[in-house]
Amino acid sequence: MESLKAVSALAALAQSSRLELFRLLVQSSPEPISAGDLAARLNIPKATLSFHLKELCHAGLIRFDAEGRQKLYRANLGEMNALIDYLLENCCQGDQCLTSKRPC
Repeated sequence: MESLKAVSALAALAQSSRLELFRLLVQSSPEPISAGDLAARLNIPKATLSFHLKELCHAGLIRFDAEGRQKLYRANLGEMNALIDYLLENCCQGDQCLTSKRPC
């Protein structure tokens, strides 16, 4: 992962509603959640939710599938793991001690 992409992902998560939203999508993975269900579960107005979803999509942390007029959102676990790998890249003096213990 490139540094600018990592900064974008971390910036997207550096807001409490987006972090909560992302965590909910990770917990439900691999099952998607509709925007309406996300708004109801997190008690976020739909217009505000739309803004947060756009930011997380732009950062590559979530993605959506259109099903008719409805969008179904899910966490992009590959991108999440790439970010974690980037952050842990030089841990333990460059040894891969922690990255091999991650479940995903």
